[in-house]
Amino acid sequence: MKESVAALPVSMGALLRAELHEDHRDDALCVVGVFGKSGSQLGPQKETVLNSLADKHMFPLFCGPEDGGSADSRVEAFYHRESRVLYLLLSSVCDSRQLLRACESLGAGTGHSDAHDAWKNLDRQHCLHLLYLFSVCHVLLLVHPNQTFDVTHDRLFRALDALRQKVLPLIRAAIKDCPVSKEWKLNCRPCPPRLLFVFQMNGSLKVSPTSSESGGNPDKPKKHSPRRRLQHALEDQIYRIFRKSRVLTNQSSNCLFTVPANQAFVYVVPAADEDPVGALLSQLRSNCAPCEPDSAPAVTGPRRYQQMRRSARQAVAAAGDPASVLLGGQPADCSLGEFLWQHVELVLTKKGFDDSVGRNPQPAHFELPAYSKWVQVASRIHQVLVGDAEEDVAELASKVRGQLKVLEGFLDADTKFSENRCQKALPLAHSAYQSNLPHNYTTTVHKNQLAQALRVYSQHARGVAFQRYALQLHEDCYKFWSNGHQLCEERSLSDQHCVHKFHLLPQPGEKTDMDRNPPVLNHNSRGRSTSSCNCGRKQAPREDPFDAQGANYDFYQLLEEKCCGKLERIEFPVFQPSTPDPAPACNRVQGPPSEASASGDAERLKEPGAAQSHTPPDASLSLALSLGQSTDSLGPYGDGEGTETQVQQKRPSLVDRQPSTVEYLPGMMHKGCPKGLLPKFSSWSLLKLGPAKSYNCHAGLEQPGFLPGSSFLLPWDLVIRSRSEEDAGLTEPLDGGTSSWPAPNKTLVGKRGSTGGLGRSRRRDDVARIFVGFEYEDARGRRFISCGPDKIVKVLGPGGAKDSATRVLNTDMPLYIPSPSQGRGLKAHFAQLTRLFIVVPDAPLEVTLNPQVQPGPPPCPVFHPEQTDLVLPPDGFWVLRFPYSYSTDRGPCYPPKENQPLNNHKVLRAILKATTASPPPQ
Repeated sequence: MKESVAALPVSMGALLRAELHEDHRDDALCVVGVFGKSGSQLGPQKETVLNSLADKHMFPLFCGPEDGGSADSRVEAFYHRESRVLYLLLSSVCDSRQLLRACESLGAGTGHSDAHDAWKNLDRQHCLHLLYLFSVCHVLLLVHPNQTFDVTHDRLFRALDALRQKVLPLIRAAIKDCPVSKEWKLNCRPCPPRLLFVFQMNGSLKVSPTSSESGGNPDKPKKHSPRRRLQHALEDQIYRIFRKSRVLTNQSSNCLFTVPANQAFVYVVPAADEDPVGALLSQLRSNCAPCEPDSAPAVTGPRRYQQMRRSARQAVAAAGDPASVLLGGQPADCSLGEFLWQHVELVLTKKGFDDSVGRNPQPAHFELPAYSKWVQVASRIHQVLVGDAEEDVAELASKVRGQLKVLEGFLDADTKFSENRCQKALPLAHSAYQSNLPHNYTTTVHKNQLAQALRVYSQHARGVAFQRYALQLHEDCYKFWSNGHQLCEERSLSDQHCVHKFHLLPQPGEKTDMDRNPPVLNHNSRGRSTSSCNCGRKQAPREDPFDAQGANYDFYQLLEEKCCGKLERIEFPVFQPSTPDPAPACNRVQGPPSEASASGDAERLKEPGAAQSHTPPDASLSLALSLGQSTDSLGPYGDGEGTETQVQQKRPSLVDRQPSTVEYLPGMMHKGCPKGLLPKFSSWSLLKLGPAKSYNCHAGLEQPGFLPGSSFLLPWDLVIRSRSEEDAGLTEPLDGGTSSWPAPNKTLVGKRGSTGGLGRSRRRDDVARIFVGFEYEDARGRRFISCGPDKIVKVLGPGGAKDSATRVLNTDMPLYIPSPSQGRGLKAHFAQLTRLFIVVPDAPLEVTLNPQVQPGPPPCPVFHPEQTDLVLPPDGFWVLRFPYSYSTDRGPCYPPKENQPLNNHKVLRAILKATTASPPPQ
């Protein structure tokens, strides 16, 4: 070996890679490994042990964790040429220096699980390096910082023995080509190593010099010193523990290590003097004292040990009294070097260790290797166990890493306890999850039950496995829920869940199938209600709808075939496809309005109810409009007969275009929809029940479901201009401006007590009476006409309704009101505004219908039919059917709950506007 490598400690990797000197290539050497624990003092005890053994200051006594080193385990080597001993020192997380480095590397933000993984990694490194020492050393020194044996070493050695048995075939494959004996290749070590124990004694075990164990007789010699008796007690304790756990057996060749049967294997280092100054002075006096001329020079190491044994034997033979070897009345205690040398001498003399016991002890194999051979074997084992493996042994090294799970049951006791505890908590958590569960339930119920299960789990589970088993609890509960217990998550338009378990919807033309997995079914909430048809003359039960088409179109289409299919109607424009596969329009935001329509928008905001409604930003033009499929005509919104001034007066801000034939509106029409898009079906219906005289104001509506006395429409008397100007000035002109709004019960100038009715001195064509009725219907088919936001029409005798329609036309009517016929249950029932009845007389009036519904609080949009500002022809009994449900492309607008205010759901005022029509030319 080179001089630089032999003079100072080097890492194990550097030692194995160093070039051998010719003088040391064939040296037979004894390998001594040193491992163990260090105390909390700054001085590392294991390094001082090596300093005293080699009689050389090789390792620094004081070195903190800030020296830049890592917390990983490492082996340092020092070769003592004089005694031919190679010392291997293992530094691991068991040392205070490495422990501080590991704590600093973790940091404050490291989680509990991450910190535990880091400690487990350091423990695995420590075990692998220990197994390496047990595979290449002849003698091992276990250093402990106090005089108490740590019983955790018993569990550690059992784990190492189990790991060694697992990796033994891999190590054999790695060293099969090395030039060593067959026994070494078979057992993968030069001999069963002998384990020695070195303990540090603290100051509490010092014996006072005045104490006597001879019963007060100073002439009687003492047997042993307290330190020697402590060593004997520790030897007996350690041997019993290892024999009880079967770490030590009768055959030493099968054990991880051996201990001598007839030699001391425990050494207690005496405590340091409490007076360091006095100790230094006494050492100075002894070194400076004059020596006798015939005295022999002081020797150290093995020569001193042999000389002491020889002088002791001579004294015993001469005097025949064992007491003559006493020094100060007690047997002389050997030094640490002398304690170790009696074991090293057996190796260097090739006698070996005969540590087998029992009736038929089997001799253990032993080999004193040359330095060159030992380096080859140690290098191969180092690559397989702890070092960077070369290509030929890389696969073996990976297989060794796979066998490390053997260590978990022995070393990771807290993880084992945590897993056992968490495994016991899982059944309790599963029971808490499944308690009081219906057969099928929703995601909300699943999350609530899972939260309850996690609370139960957290009360019982502990340790590092908490998070892992908590994730397993999540997975188990989700599997239980999704395995036939998951309820369909679809909600009806009345905000009720589908009662079926998770299923698929049937495709067009496909039949339902309960046997498939998942089954093919239609949604069903088991909710049923009674509704009337478009005209209101026929009632039928209906299922709780789940889509807008079924709620607002399909149900009424089925009833039209039996009732109102042949009635005259005003059709609302719907989407007319020009391609076989049209697509819904994307969710886009309309740009700002053009400058030409800015003034018109400002005027429209001044209309009653415009300030109260929420109008979302307009959406951009559709794909068809961007392709140039639009014109500047008014399309379905204009009547095509009025002048340009009249058109601007009705809708001054609208620049109409032809509707798209490529993409349709996915939801219902509202003010935030893109221009030029139409839905595939109309959710509104406008029918003509007959002429104006078909309504009898004394009998009311003769339709089923109305509460007694609540089927009468409200009169709306309008003063119209007479054809002859005889009574000019007696009436207010209706010019279509602000004064064109209804003016019922207006007192006429010059007439006594006139209330706008048919006066005696008035002509019959001066006053026109329109009948208006807002009909509400609840889920049980109970219907009634409302004469105000909080009032129901009640007519008990002949003569019809006395209340005027002024109040209902000039206020925002609620979309939902409490039903007057509440059931026995505690749940409140609401009646929804379903129809608007309008009786237009045969008079020169122009009645304009413009319904606007806001079915929720802002930012809920304002819904309206596909065509607004509808002019109702005279002499007609009209009925406007409102949608059953309101929805956009983002979802439905659900009905209000019991604790929600109803005034946020309303029909905006100014739903009707009447103006005088121009008289026909004479």
